[in-house]
Amino acid sequence: MLDRTPSWEQPRERLRREGAEALSLVELLAVVLRTGAPGASSLGVGAALVRRFGSIQRLAQAADSEFLQVSGIGPAKLAALRAAFELGSRLAQAPLVPGERFQSPEQVYAHFGARLRRARQELFYVLLLDSRHRMISEVQVSRGSLNQSLVHPREVFGPALRESAAAILVIHNHPSGDPDPSREDHEVTSRLAQAGEILGVRLLDHVVIGGDGYRSFARSGWLSLK
Repeated sequence: MLDRTPSWEQPRERLRREGAEALSLVELLAVVLRTGAPGASSLGVGAALVRRFGSIQRLAQAADSEFLQVSGIGPAKLAALRAAFELGSRLAQAPLVPGERFQSPEQVYAHFGARLRRARQELFYVLLLDSRHRMISEVQVSRGSLNQSLVHPREVFGPALRESAAAILVIHNHPSGDPDPSREDHEVTSRLAQAGEILGVRLLDHVVIGGDGYRSFARSGWLSLK
């Protein structure tokens, strides 16, 4: 079947005219694939991928053998898809920019969400901030189940004191996908807040990331900010 879609409706033309954000997932896949296959346009192959996997997350996690079961996907198109997913992954893991000011948990989630929501282990990060809440640096404190022995105040506040940070934000993920804080999360957060008061380094928030969501201790009223 020939692709009789008018040129002004082709994904690449729409991307040039309206920007990539205007394209659907099927259209973005069609741009990456560039060409179709016998009996199907690039849009048709993109639609087949979406029908098979359902979401961008499942596409990125699919095995090569699963892709090759989709009509129209061969080694060349599989390589193009893998390269596109890797570019997205590297962008999500790009270092934060020193000097950037943090003002909300949404901003924290925008930076860490893509990096942490698919992690298979719990990762605990600290953002060191100056007196105007601008980022000084980022430190990974622990890897593994969150508890008071892994996330000790000295591991969190040591870098803060060395860098003369005025405040910190802490972030960790739940591999289960449920962002609701556990009892251990509350205990660790309380301990860190108390240590911050003594050391004069304010704990602004603890953001827990899970699946496609997050919970903010400060936003939820679980962190006393005097």
